[in-house]
Amino acid sequence: MRTAIALGSNLGDRLHHLRAARDSLRALSPDKEILQAPIYQTAPIDCPEDSPDFFNTVVEIDYAGSPHDLLDATQAIEFHLGRQPGTERNAPRVVDLDILYFGDSRESGGLLEIPHPRLTSRRFVLQPLAEIRPDLVLPGDSATIAEHLDHLDSDEPALSLVQRAW
Repeated sequence: MRTAIALGSNLGDRLHHLRAARDSLRALSPDKEILQAPIYQTAPIDCPEDSPDFFNTVVEIDYAGSPHDLLDATQAIEFHLGRQPGTERNAPRVVDLDILYFGDSRESGGLLEIPHPRLTSRRFVLQPLAEIRPDLVLPGDSATIAEHLDHLDSDEPALSLVQRAW
């Protein structure tokens, strides 16, 4: 099942943390193609005051398990890389992994919502995703990712390209 995961980091060596998270996600899908968007620097959105800027990107992998198995795996990666449990909502973090979509699956309620409920309203997710999957139409939607980005009504500042190939 093709699935996309948003990666973010705003503590420590952000590029290193994103690479480590990407490599861990790649290990969940050995011998399969991984798509990775460029990395962008983004201002913190809905975070505590004085939070550092994020590095954000999106990767897409092929995953054979269930959405809940993937959620368990992404949370394990976060904690392995140093994310602290039970911190303030949107507090600065070493790494944050969010499942954006899981093939044509739709889930709501509990710990997992697929597609991610804020995917189409956040530039720091849409712009990198549009780099790798501009023509994707999410389950239950009629617009492509590129169309959502073109029509995004957001106060988010522009993203700064950090690294195209990483």
